[in-house]
Amino acid sequence: MTITVKFFASLREQVGIAETTLEATGPLSVSAVWQGATSGQPMPSNTLSAINMDYVSADELANDGDEVAFFPPVTGG
Repeated sequence: MTITVKFFASLREQVGIAETTLEATGPLSVSAVWQGATSGQPMPSNTLSAINMDYVSADELANDGDEVAFFPPVTGG
């Protein structure tokens, strides 16, 4: 199964890639997707994550064909 992984804004700079794909043998939690896509870098505690454009928690499962995106926290003024 294949999961598309995208990193936005400062997280893209932190991990050094904008997008990658991750191969897995079954569903993966969002935190496991982060670990697999970043070679084990710790995920910042305030990271927002989404599966197929819906915000989810780090323990939500991603399945074949899903897009998992990671965003830094959003602030406004």
